[in-house]
Amino acid sequence: MKMSELLQEDKTSTPLRIKKRTSEGRTKMGVVNTTEGQTSGVFSKARRSMTDHLKRAMLSNARAPSSVSCAKVLKEAVVTEEINVAMQAMETVSTVTTDLGPFFGLPTKVKELIYKLRGINDLYDWQKTCLNLDSVRERRNLIYSLPTSGGKTLVAEILILKELLCRKKDCLFILPYISLVQEKVRGLAGFGLELDFMVEEYAGSKGRFPPVKRRNKRSLYIATIEKGHSLVNSLIENGRLDNMGLVVVDELHMLGDGSRGAVIEMTLAKVLYMSNQTQIIGMSATLGNIKDIQTFLRAENYTNDFRPVQLSEYVKLSDTIYEVAPQEEDCLKFSRLLNFKYSSSMQRMDPDHIIALATEVIPAYSCLIFCPTQKNCENIAGMICKYLKEEFLVHKEKEKGVLLRELRSSGNGSMCPVLKKVIPYGLAYHHSGLTSGERRLVEEAYSSGVLCLLACTSTLAAGINLPARRVILRSPYVAADFIKRSQYKQMVGRAGRAGIDTVGESILIIQDKDRIMAKKLVSAPMETCYSNLTHNDGKGILSLILSIIGLNASTFITTTLEQVKDFMSGTLLCVQEDQLCVERKLWDMVQESLAFLKEKDLITISQCAQRETLEITKLGKATYKSSVDLTQCDVLYKDLSKGLESLMLNSYLHLIYLIMPYDMIAQCKPDWMAFFRQFTLLSASEQKMAAAIGVPESFVARKAAGQTVKKSVNMAAVRRLYLALVLFTLLKETNLWSVAERFQLSRGFIQTLLSSSSAFCSCVLHFTEEFEEFWPFKALLAELTRRLSYCVTAELVPLMEVAGVLEYRAKQLYNAGYKTLAHLANADPNVLSNTVENLNKRQANMMVASAKMLLNEKASALQEEVDELLMLPLDLPMASH
Repeated sequence: MKMSELLQEDKTSTPLRIKKRTSEGRTKMGVVNTTEGQTSGVFSKARRSMTDHLKRAMLSNARAPSSVSCAKVLKEAVVTEEINVAMQAMETVSTVTTDLGPFFGLPTKVKELIYKLRGINDLYDWQKTCLNLDSVRERRNLIYSLPTSGGKTLVAEILILKELLCRKKDCLFILPYISLVQEKVRGLAGFGLELDFMVEEYAGSKGRFPPVKRRNKRSLYIATIEKGHSLVNSLIENGRLDNMGLVVVDELHMLGDGSRGAVIEMTLAKVLYMSNQTQIIGMSATLGNIKDIQTFLRAENYTNDFRPVQLSEYVKLSDTIYEVAPQEEDCLKFSRLLNFKYSSSMQRMDPDHIIALATEVIPAYSCLIFCPTQKNCENIAGMICKYLKEEFLVHKEKEKGVLLRELRSSGNGSMCPVLKKVIPYGLAYHHSGLTSGERRLVEEAYSSGVLCLLACTSTLAAGINLPARRVILRSPYVAADFIKRSQYKQMVGRAGRAGIDTVGESILIIQDKDRIMAKKLVSAPMETCYSNLTHNDGKGILSLILSIIGLNASTFITTTLEQVKDFMSGTLLCVQEDQLCVERKLWDMVQESLAFLKEKDLITISQCAQRETLEITKLGKATYKSSVDLTQCDVLYKDLSKGLESLMLNSYLHLIYLIMPYDMIAQCKPDWMAFFRQFTLLSASEQKMAAAIGVPESFVARKAAGQTVKKSVNMAAVRRLYLALVLFTLLKETNLWSVAERFQLSRGFIQTLLSSSSAFCSCVLHFTEEFEEFWPFKALLAELTRRLSYCVTAELVPLMEVAGVLEYRAKQLYNAGYKTLAHLANADPNVLSNTVENLNKRQANMMVASAKMLLNEKASALQEEVDELLMLPLDLPMASH
């Protein structure tokens, strides 16, 4: 775009505003030239009506006073010119060039935004080196490995911005957890608004398939591992994968992590096979067999051992602390004796001297204590606060009071007694038994220094970034298992806060019996990363082959055995065949998988022109498109078919029963008295439905009374109904605490059940879309997915759509007058942070940016729909001359 054109264009950005389209856009929409022929009178009139409506809206917008200064417009023009220069440079790039633009090929505005939104003024030397690598400049695949907290993510974000702005291509950013996806969506929404690209969340039940096809904007999809795979499938199916310029995978070493590792491998194998336009960037901790991953991804590798804060590792045995020194023969070097006066009762209570180790740093500095179990986290926090001095209560007393009020508010008036006891001392615990609202409040309080110590499980190390001055490993075990080297490095890697601490230290507490294993743990080389396609009886191979056949069918390519063999040769499993396929060769596994898929009626195999042709069945297509476990797809089909025969629609109970995730059912142990009490509260039609699925009231009553039941009952159906009752009650009451108490389940388990059911409901919806006979489920499950996604009163749903806004925050916003998405999107962050308790300026800015981005996304999707409707059909009959 020329500078003169840009100066004339209205750059004001307001929610729900219909932007002016260029003359090229109007031509695309199909303004009919009367010399070439006319459409029917009714169609022409309808089109004129819609066009007039749009014109009026745009004229109204044009008359609106512009709040944008000439200086700002000129600055935007400079940015556009810089992007154009960068794009031209990219086209003529040579190996000598070290920079394609003012800021690594990007406009200076990006550098300014990184400072404004992140507070980062300059990059580390390794980041500059990495961004100037030949492989980066020439868009080759790259893996880069650094210790935790080294600043890996910023490099990925700069490469993503380069792809979006300079190459005008979409990007996919894959992260391992929903919480990380939401954090990243919030963090990058500001960049999207300033630089005019979409930031879209693909996590849980969120995300459109296929994604909205945007003509004038690029999209950054931020996805969990599972959603990223579904998105890639959808783009391949719709012939749009080449629009994806870059795929970034965080925690690439998770390739070796069970079924989730198999999904990452499937995603990347498909991208490699189907598109030579898409670059892959992998971020990872250091791996022992990086060469295998390089071969698989056809990638180069950059490794650096940089840490912004130096880490000192220690091991504590009895009352002696040893420094980890790999160069020493014993791996451990005497450091100091622990000098802390313990009374005899204190010694009995705390034989591992955790209180001594913690109080050496708190409250002046922060401390994380990793514990082997959830219960141990709570016990440790409770034990420490018993022996803390009164001065701990005074430290940030006002802020801790606010936190306690917010926790009570998030629990609808209820509060965990352990947190109530320990928070006044600046302590808390953190594990999956907390609700997501509680976890968020605890994380924010710890990050801001209100809390100085968290007792947590190992999941915190792999999740959100909460560093500490000192990290204490309470034991070298996670549950009953001795920790792996990668887990150890991830936990100790949380020590040292860049920009705050000059040093970080970790202390591993061991007993004499663990001495030898602990020495190996602290000095062993990094673990190797192996393909997980064979994990869990080869489910990964089965899923991969099924989707290859299905995706080929959707693009009208017949699948043969040779094509399957060719595809499988590009997997990590093939690279590691000699190590992993000792008993059976990879090709034998493939053939066995094909036989299994045929037996399950997911594919058909026929002989055609002297070669075997593979075709997907309707059940197979529904299975791969919905990401339903293929070992459960036939059970799901039968359950839905049976459910359709007597579908009860006067409440949600029957539908909830049908979408209950199969893997959650096995974990359920009903409390029979609670079950019976809730059963008696059901309506007559609901009780009739329960009897129809094989759970009569008489059975539940006998179990509650402790009597033996002679008649055989399907226990899977019983457990499934029990969990359905839990969710059904939660949907009605929207009070997680009271439901947890009523069913004698932890609130963390209920929240996991809710999020798993929401995600599975979305999968079942896509499954039913492939079968005509399941048409009633489509509208019903779409609404149920929405209800399960938020599980709040109707007025809070619009606010809950904003990434990372949880129920307690939505209530605060609603009560403060921010009742809609438009209210939040147009809020002044300063006013917002002053109005809403315990919401700092940075959080307010991110919240407003996320709301704006979501509103823009909705408006843009509607605009694309309008453009599609008004476009001149290519096959429109014309008048003959």
